[in-house]
Amino acid sequence: MTSVERTAYPQFKRLITAHELHLFFSPTRDELEWAADRTDSDEHLLTLKSYQRMGCFPKVEDIPEAVAEFVRRAVQLPEGTLPVYRSAKTMKNHRGLVRQRVGVAYDQVRARRIAEESIRREAASKNRPADLINIALEKVVEAGLELPAFSTFDAMASTLRKEVNAEICGGLHDRMSAFERAGLLCGCCGCCGCWRSARATARPCTTG
Repeated sequence: MTSVERTAYPQFKRLITAHELHLFFSPTRDELEWAADRTDSDEHLLTLKSYQRMGCFPKVEDIPEAVAEFVRRAVQLPEGTLPVYRSAKTMKNHRGLVRQRVGVAYDQVRARRIAEESIRREAASKNRPADLINIALEKVVEAGLELPAFSTFDAMASTLRKEVNAEICGGLHDRMSAFERAGLLCGCCGCCGCWRSARATARPCTTG
């Protein structure tokens, strides 16, 4: 499993500076007006600001307290207020509003297809899973799609990398002579008897 810290997949930092809080999580006047017009409370601004930073909807328990507290104070919400939805329908509707606001579409099938195509293509020249994940991330973001979970990218990179490597090895194997295959299986330097035996098999003696 690839460590998420070794990739560009967005995540909340363990330690967030005051500068980062103001830079990424300060609600703008336009966002405040949006929340007032489209939702029934300002508490869902926390969802919007988190989505803008993460590219997906984090679990409430994954939002750092420093971020939650900063947004609460910015819109003067009571301490402990969190974006908890009264029903699944309300959550679905509000998330649709957030995606529309950010300009991102929710299409996990297409996002996975784009990620798979980019990983399979790049795996022929790159072998580090983190590099493959980063390329897939870039392509999904460029397509204006919501990011799948990191575990999706990680599993995809691992599986496709093995498949592509197997295809490369198979192609090399098919182009090798019996003599070269025997030497490869032996793993020796060519001075032992198995190479001479393979040579005799692959290249029949013509003397005599």
